[in-house]
Amino acid sequence: MSLTDYIIPAVFLIIFIFATFRNIPAYDYFVAGAKNAVNVGVNVFPYLAATLIAVQLFRISGAAGGLAKILSPGFKFLGIPAELAELILLRPFTGSGSIALVNDIYGKYGADGYIGRCASVVMASSETVFYTASVYFASGNIKKLRYALPAALLVCVISAILSCWVCKVL
Repeated sequence: MSLTDYIIPAVFLIIFIFATFRNIPAYDYFVAGAKNAVNVGVNVFPYLAATLIAVQLFRISGAAGGLAKILSPGFKFLGIPAELAELILLRPFTGSGSIALVNDIYGKYGADGYIGRCASVVMASSETVFYTASVYFASGNIKKLRYALPAALLVCVISAILSCWVCKVL
């Protein structure tokens, strides 16, 4: 075992020792938080299910591939390889689907080539925006997403552009 295997248990131990000396009922707070997490999970589940079903329908119908082909010249103009168009379109929606696409990219183009490196950096520098939004906004009962979603999607595109530029330089 390495030192890193002990970091999280050590942090928990330090927190509980600190709480004990300050007379804070840490275990009671932990249990209350766990109860609240179950309620949040139940409230968020319909939003997550709708997002996951929509993404699967989008991919299975072929709409994702078709839209990727239509947008690939624009992506290529921005310095993003056309082979990454579908990944960039689906990454804001699904993490596991994106991993499957990256696996396909590695199989076709290799993990060490330019396209494989770009795919890796795009995955690492972006987020599943709609999944994250459905979890956090649903748990906070936030209904107005006027600026949050467009800004997050814009950042995903900018991060993809910068990822490919950095991979080209390195």
